[in-house]
Amino acid sequence: MPIHESVLDPAYLAAKERLTAGKARKSLPKRQYGRTKEKLSIIGFGGMVVMDVTPKESARFVAEAVERGVNYFDVAPYYGNAQQRLGPALKPYRQNCFLACKTLERDAAGARKELHQSLKLLKTDYFDLYQLHALTDVDEVEQAFGPGGAMEAILKAQQDGKVRYIGFSAHSEEAAHAAMDRFDFDSILFPLSFPIWIKTNFGPSVYQRAKKSGIGILAIKPMAHQVWPKGSRRKWKKTFCQPFDDIDSAALGLRFTLHLPVTAMFPPCHWELFKMALDLAQAGALVPLNAGERKLIAKIARKAEPIFP
Repeated sequence: MPIHESVLDPAYLAAKERLTAGKARKSLPKRQYGRTKEKLSIIGFGGMVVMDVTPKESARFVAEAVERGVNYFDVAPYYGNAQQRLGPALKPYRQNCFLACKTLERDAAGARKELHQSLKLLKTDYFDLYQLHALTDVDEVEQAFGPGGAMEAILKAQQDGKVRYIGFSAHSEEAAHAAMDRFDFDSILFPLSFPIWIKTNFGPSVYQRAKKSGIGILAIKPMAHQVWPKGSRRKWKKTFCQPFDDIDSAALGLRFTLHLPVTAMFPPCHWELFKMALDLAQAGALVPLNAGERKLIAKIARKAEPIFP
């Protein structure tokens, strides 16, 4: 939606002007990852950025991201051929990058097999972070932590030096709380965007609990607007929801999420949208929202069709 510039913070507008003018980029900020000494770039590179692109394009995207200061990469076996593309492209930079992967398997045998397959495809000996992926209900959490569950395999992999940190991602608050009840994770990867935060109160309870415990808070969907309108043409094929894709709206989403605050966040996995987020971050445009902008995002949220009820 078009946003009148008179509503926007002067500091943001000045940074946007620098970006538009192509002036020198600032270094990409990094933040501490939870209770560790690791520092992650505030913009993470989602593996789906390289899904279904050529090996040459994948190498170019990863090289530019690293050159611009991105050190946090996340992928999963369920993102098409993303692992096959990301592995060779990231290999020259692997020792200086923080690589995260995930498993949807809930039993130990499946998780063990998937982890080793991912290590092979990503051409690495270890993962900096390995995560239980997309927990959606308590039964899944119970299975993963029960006898013969996926956590047995993940903890063994950590003992063997194949995993450094352990985390999870979730698409429901109930599952997220259940997971945090059962294990002291290093981080949580969770949808944190202002339309769902404001309109449906989805996110605050999980965020506050994670913040209080001191674990790393990693955000997905910072640029998520709403579900795709029925019958609409989906411009962005790799996103299951309609993103904010104009610069001012995208910046509002990123600024809200970054200043909750979080350690890092993932833009939608299209190179154009990822690059927009990176450009904004390096221009110094991701400043905190002012009071007027908070009223604006509340108005946008009220009109949105939320991606999580």
